Order: sequence, then structure tokens, then C-alpha cells
Amino acid sequence: MATTSLWHIKGSLSDLIAYVENPEKTVPRGTEDFFNVFSYIQNPQKTADGSFVTALNCLKQTALQQMILTKQQYGKEDNYIAWHGYQSFKPGEVAPERCHEIGVKLAREMWGEQFQLIVTPHLDKGHLHNHFCFNSVSFQDGQKYNYSKAERQRLRDISDSLCQEYGLSVIEHGRKAPSRPVWLDEQNGKPTRYNIYRADVREAVNGSRTVEMMEKYLRRKGYLTDFTGKHWRIRLPQYQHFTRLDTLDERWTPENIRRSLGTRASFGNKRPTVNFAPELPEELRVYVPFQRTSHIYRLFLYWEYQLGILPKGTTYQPTSPFMKEELRKLDTITAQVDYLAKNRIETLDNLLSARETIQSELDTLTDQRTKLQNKIRRASPAEKERLRGEKQAITAQIFACRKKLKLNTGVEERSAKIQDTMDMVYTNEEQHRHQNKGKDGFPARNRSLDFRFCFA
Repeated sequence: MATTSLWHIKGSLSDLIAYVENPEKTVPRGTEDFFNVFSYIQNPQKTADGSFVTALNCLKQTALQQMILTKQQYGKEDNYIAWHGYQSFKPGEVAPERCHEIGVKLAREMWGEQFQLIVTPHLDKGHLHNHFCFNSVSFQDGQKYNYSKAERQRLRDISDSLCQEYGLSVIEHGRKAPSRPVWLDEQNGKPTRYNIYRADVREAVNGSRTVEMMEKYLRRKGYLTDFTGKHWRIRLPQYQHFTRLDTLDERWTPENIRRSLGTRASFGNKRPTVNFAPELPEELRVYVPFQRTSHIYRLFLYWEYQLGILPKGTTYQPTSPFMKEELRKLDTITAQVDYLAKNRIETLDNLLSARETIQSELDTLTDQRTKLQNKIRRASPAEKERLRGEKQAITAQIFACRKKLKLNTGVEERSAKIQDTMDMVYTNEEQHRHQNKGKDGFPARNRSLDFRFCFA
């Protein structure tokens, strides 16, 4: 049984070339990932002192330089500069030699006719796995690699075919895995969509005595449910696709859930808790359901209160699944609020005006860097070092501008999302507040939300 995955590596080839020409310099910004991958996959401690390192269409000692020459030859020096992937085997199922052999065959069949690549197995984990790193530009025709859905399926099919050829197990009915950032956040315990789903389903199972009450519990939280057929499913309104319960936890089949209901809900059925930030300052009551506000800064502060980020030292945590996933993006939200505060941006007009200023500065700096690059090509060896220093300084300014531009556009996108999310929360609360009081399985007198307090 082998699993596979592939992702791109971004960077600036011009910076990469400058580093290769002068290797005493530090790794240039934007190419760290490329260097990290090269050093990581060929790590002697992981590869039996390099004996299990194979290069295809290049020499492993000069693979990096050869990839750069290919990019220069075809003028493909931007965006994705390389691809990195793995093929991981079931623990104890394959020996190191066989692991390497299968990996080389997979790489040769997938990319061997078009791309320069390095293949190496890592032997330092309980599960043996191959790593692949290959040029994004073909040495044959200069075309850039396109990792489409068809390519992803082809990678899996070839891997499965090789596993069958060598008598290894294969995954008969594979399930779609979450994206790599989501997977990493899940491993770190952050509140991803799927972790939130698991927590709420677990609450619903433990707090309900019947399937009907479990379903009503989830709907009261804001979920759309489908408890028909062999696989029960849920989703939140902002997502297009349902998620099967047995993909969240293989034990959550309809039969197992039915057997579990009522084992902990010994008295009645548990009512889901839906709470909102207490003691919201008057000046931050900027949200009005279904009415957009242009006061961006106050809206973000309001959002930080709703998420329990403010005030400092609060013990409040949101219970609504509409909001909990946003805590995963806490660092981004904090950076966006800091950007608004430092630049004294309060309204949407302020934000758009700042964006125009940043874009104008970025265009000017980019033009200056292009002119410097042209001078470097014509300069004498003595002048090149000075001009490269000037170019490096401008590149740093460009990086700072792009960072501010990303924060600026991110603020606008998030402000719309904040208001959309609160609209969904409001709609869900109103729906359940007016739905035949007391007939949804929970007493009307237990309604906890005061809209006059939360939505001023």
C-alpha cells in the first residue's frame, strides 16, 4: 500500500543563479524551499550515506546547476521553479532496496522522458518512503509541468500498478485527503473544519438518546445533515460538499452510532450551547444583519471580540462552528489588524487608497530593478558587485511592498467573509428561535441568545 502526493516550490530563479555564482552568500529569500528540499532529500542520515540517491536526466552532483541551465535555455525563470513529492509505503511491507527500485521506476515512468529529477528513499522513519524533486521546466521542449487532476490520478495509478507488480497491497477505495496546509494544521491540533466536525458530532452522539435528537442537535449548531443511505453526512452552509461521518472517524457508521446513542445521555437530551462575546464595547457594535459596513478597522476589532482574541485575558471561546475555524487563522487576522492600526486605515475607502499607493510604489521599484538587471548584463566585472547590491536592496523593498499588498487585499476579502459569516449565524439563530417554539426538541425557555445584545 503506497500513498503519493506532489506540491510545487516557488522562488526567484535570478536570485538562485546569483547564489550559485557566489555560493558564499546566504540562501536568497524566496529560494529557501528549493535549497531545503535539495539538502533534505539527499540527507546522508536519511539515505544511507547517499547510496540510495538516483538522478535521472542529470548528474546528482550538479543537478541544481543543470536545472538552472534548462530554465535559462527556454526563458522559463518565474513562478514554480521545482516540484517535490513523495511515495510512502505501509510500515514493514518493503525493504530499502525494493523501496528505492520502485521509486525510480515510478519517477522514470511519470517524468523520466521530460524532466531532470532526483529520486531518493528515506530510511529513518518507521515507514519507508521515496522523495522526488524535479525541474518545473522540461529539458526536451521547455514546457512547464502541469499537475492536473489527470496527472494526480496517473501518479496514483502508476504507483498502484507497481505495488501490485511487486506483490504489495494497494488502497482499493481511496478517500480524498485534505489539502497539505489543512493536514498540517490538523496534526498541530488547530481548529480545522474537520476537527470542528469531529468535536460537534462527538457532542451530538454523547448528548442524544435518538437519531432524531442527534440530527436536531447538529442542525441547531448550523449544520446541514443527510442521515439517509449507508453513509451519514454533514456540512456547513459555506461549503459546497458534504463530509461523510465515517471519513471523520471510521467508527461512525450508522450502525455504530445507533448503538452508542443514549449511553451517556442518561437524562434527556443535551442542548447545544451557542454563545457570543460578552461585554462588547458600544463603539464596536458595527454589525447589522444583512447590511454592509465600510468601517473596516472597527469590524476587525469586533471580529476579534467574537473570536475571543479580545479583550486580553478573556476566557471566552466561540461555540458556533461558523466561527471556530477562523481561530486557525489567528496569526493572519492579527497581522491584518496590526496593518490597519499602523497605517491608520479605518474605512474601505482608506483601504483602497492605500492599495493604489502601494501598487504605484511596487510598479516603480519593479521598473528600477529591471533597469538595474539590464545594466548588470552590460557592466564590467568590477561594477557587477555594486549593481547587484543595489538590486538586492530594491528586491527587499519589492518584497515588503508585496507583503503590504497581500495584507491589504486580504483585509478586504476577510471583511466580506466576516459579514457573510455573521449573516449565516444570524440566519441560523433566527430560524431556530422562531421555529415552533419548543417543538424542535428543546424547551423554548432555554433560548440563550439576546439579539439586542449581540447585534446592535
